Amino acid sequence: MNNHLPQCHALTTLILLLLLHGDGASSSESEVVKIGAIFTLKTINGRVSKIAIQAAERDVNADPRILGGRKLSITVHDSNFSGFLSFIGALKLLVTDTVAIIGPQSSVMAHVLSHLANELHVPLLSFTALDPTLSPLQYPYFVQTAPSDQFQMTAVADMISYYGWREVIAVFSDDDQSRNGITVLGDKLAEKRCKLSYKAALPPDPTASASDVSSELAKIQSMEARVVVVHTFAQTGLLVFDVAHRLGMMRQGYVWIATTWLSTVLDSTSNTSNSLDIRGVLTLRPHTPLSRPKQAFISRWKHISNGSVGLNPYGLYAYDAVWTIAHALKLFFAENGTISFSNNTNFGGMAGLASLSIFDGGNQLLDNILRINTTGLTGPIQFVSSNRSPLHPSYDILNVHATGYRTIGYWSNYSGLSVTTPEKLHRKTSIRSVSNQHLYNVTWPGNTRERPRGWVFPHSGRQLRIGVPNRASYQGIVSQINGTHVVQGYCIDIFLAAIKLLPYPIQYRFILFGEGHKNPSYYDLVNMIASDVFDAAIGDIAIVTDRTKIVDFTQPYIESGLVVVAPVQRLKSSSWAFLRPFTAPMWGVTALFFLLIGAVIWILEHRTNDEFRGPPKTQIVTVLWFSFSTMFFAHRENTVSPLGRVVLIIWLFVVLIINSSYTASLTSILTVQQLSSPITGIDTLITSNKPIGFQVGSFAENYLTQELNIPKHRLVPLGSPEEYATALEKGTVAAVVDERPYVELFLSEHCHFSIRGQEFTKSGWGFAFRRDSPLAIDMSTAILSLSENGELSKIHDKWLSKKACGFRGAQDEQLQFNSFRGLFLICGIACLAALLIYLPSVAYQFSQNSPERERRNHPFGHSSTSRSARIQTFLSFVDEKEDTSRNNSKFKRKLEDISSSRSRSRTRISRLRTMAMPKKLHIHIGTSQQSGPNAGYSGSTDQAIN
Repeated sequence: MNNHLPQCHALTTLILLLLLHGDGASSSESEVVKIGAIFTLKTINGRVSKIAIQAAERDVNADPRILGGRKLSITVHDSNFSGFLSFIGALKLLVTDTVAIIGPQSSVMAHVLSHLANELHVPLLSFTALDPTLSPLQYPYFVQTAPSDQFQMTAVADMISYYGWREVIAVFSDDDQSRNGITVLGDKLAEKRCKLSYKAALPPDPTASASDVSSELAKIQSMEARVVVVHTFAQTGLLVFDVAHRLGMMRQGYVWIATTWLSTVLDSTSNTSNSLDIRGVLTLRPHTPLSRPKQAFISRWKHISNGSVGLNPYGLYAYDAVWTIAHALKLFFAENGTISFSNNTNFGGMAGLASLSIFDGGNQLLDNILRINTTGLTGPIQFVSSNRSPLHPSYDILNVHATGYRTIGYWSNYSGLSVTTPEKLHRKTSIRSVSNQHLYNVTWPGNTRERPRGWVFPHSGRQLRIGVPNRASYQGIVSQINGTHVVQGYCIDIFLAAIKLLPYPIQYRFILFGEGHKNPSYYDLVNMIASDVFDAAIGDIAIVTDRTKIVDFTQPYIESGLVVVAPVQRLKSSSWAFLRPFTAPMWGVTALFFLLIGAVIWILEHRTNDEFRGPPKTQIVTVLWFSFSTMFFAHRENTVSPLGRVVLIIWLFVVLIINSSYTASLTSILTVQQLSSPITGIDTLITSNKPIGFQVGSFAENYLTQELNIPKHRLVPLGSPEEYATALEKGTVAAVVDERPYVELFLSEHCHFSIRGQEFTKSGWGFAFRRDSPLAIDMSTAILSLSENGELSKIHDKWLSKKACGFRGAQDEQLQFNSFRGLFLICGIACLAALLIYLPSVAYQFSQNSPERERRNHPFGHSSTSRSARIQTFLSFVDEKEDTSRNNSKFKRKLEDISSSRSRSRTRISRLRTMAMPKKLHIHIGTSQQSGPNAGYSGSTDQAIN
């Protein structure tokens, strides 16, 4: 390699000598400021740019205020699609004291010439070399005055995401700019969960041939993706559409998105859409806001171009590039800058390179360019300090139709897709969300308004290979029919119903996975999709994290989650069931607070309320009665103090809550079947160290070991519901962990088991497809439709709906006497105790206040009448209101009245007997009257007669 260095040096020296010989008479004059431009003038952008640059040169020189009387001299060099000629043109410009260069047109040469610019401090300004890898850190003297392909590819990715496409094919020219742009597109698509499924590289302009294009498009025809992005230059791009039309790829179902090259062709040439059948194609165009200077320049264009080519946005950028340099030079001269050059010592003794001088004011001029803040034909001219990108990059989105094109929206780095012009959105707060992204309706290839699906099944004729688990248990979910390859079940019916809702037909065949003697491993089934053994898998496949990393799942068609099943015993109704709503501490605290509130109310009311005064015994009874009567809001004692009322109101609120809670809990206890088991949920199962059963093939095994850290030796594989029941009954396992749909089917036939606790995972069952498969999205939409129209519920009821174990008849819902026996027993004992205490007390009081002599002295001794009177007296005593202060005196007065009445009665009887009987008898009677023992009896009899 070192042998070639002298030859390269000699070649460079020869080139420089020739250049110097050809321009030996040229010298830098202080009145002329030289600027260079490098373009391929056979291209549309080359022709448009040359005209715009020359117009800008005339306009700048026409205003002496810009350069202070100096003249701007712009030399345009034609590179003619040649990198070598571009390099020669740059050297020719640099040896003639050029202070800035507009160009080059291609990014390939921008990478090369930027090294020269860095060495000689000559700024390069390009609006067509938009390679996003032209970093200002590596190439500080290279400035892109138009938005780079970084923004254009972001816009394309946003459009693809907006329309819901997931796979894209890129057709591009195999040069630096196109290749690097497609790399950026792939990154932006990946951010939106889309991908480039194929990259079709074509030879760069102008070497691409029809055979090259046909070969690549033929490959694309056999692929699934139907969204094609064409990122080339005009000549190759038009050739792609011409070949695509001949191959029938411009028909309905395809999506074509062209980058800005197509909009320049449409703007600068006439009848392009008629000569080529490119109707329905979407393309981008750099957005330039409407303004009076822009409209004036558009009006001038036909005159200054002589109608040779139409104006496109890059012509406006070319015009503004000249004015950007002019404004930077104006500031340069205003800061007393001078145009001077010095020898480059870095070239050493290389012969001929000494003629390449360093522009002494290059760094200052570059700084002025980057600090510029003005308005041109393209809008605000200003560079973002972080990456030197133009301010507010944005694009028009065009839809090509038969007679031209129409604008369907805009894209800006500020707000994304919108039907409002970017300059209006810049005045508002940016709220960039999916709901705010809008575009107008599009006419797609095939002259249809229906959005293309963006993919089709390949034309190879191969059917979709759909794996189906060959289960040994729970046949209603999915099963094989009588040893054939025909399958049926809940999952199969859902898949078939969803397939019918797809807007296109698909060909598929079911392939059984597993031997059928035991449940297969669902992890292996999912891995076979990633290994391209199956295209999809349907069945009871749980959507878990590990599986989503290798396949795409549809929307879940049934909710699922792991639950714990354990043996349970029904609790018999207890006579003391009414105590169960509260625990012993709760009962104790409640009773304590009843007493405490009563005491507090007594303290607050004692001095002001007569109802809380009296003897100590009375006050104690009042406090107890008041406290516990608040339980039923039945207290009758009034509270008169403000503090007492506040305390009572708060306490009554607490009592209300306690009563309500007690009532609700007791109702639940008495009306809902109570089940008992030492396993209350997954937590107690983990800490119990007992064996745990799981279904063979389920993800439960991995979850228990990896997520819950349960040792594998505790796990027992079970293959069928019968094995579940046997293991639980014999105590082989303490509980079984399985997904809820399986458990519900199991419990429908085994009612002596129950779910303990809540679901400790949340997931669902879905259909699995290859990563980024568009069919997964369409199937998800179909499943949602089945859910909305009720079809999912019907299929569920057909296969999985069975009688639940928790069902109880009307007789079981009735409350039994045994549940309340304790309450009635307590009430009866209380009543009996109260009577046993009360009746002896009343009898004792009656006996103390009744005169004994009245009971013994009845003159006739009629015992039956005496008992009747005695009973009546006792009942009268019991019926009277007891008043401790006046009861004894009142009773004594009553007895005195009765004694007086008896005395008068005895006197009247004695008189009658005296008149009717002999004297002895009278005396006898009289004597008899005087006898004391009979007086009470006679009086009692007389009193009874009276």
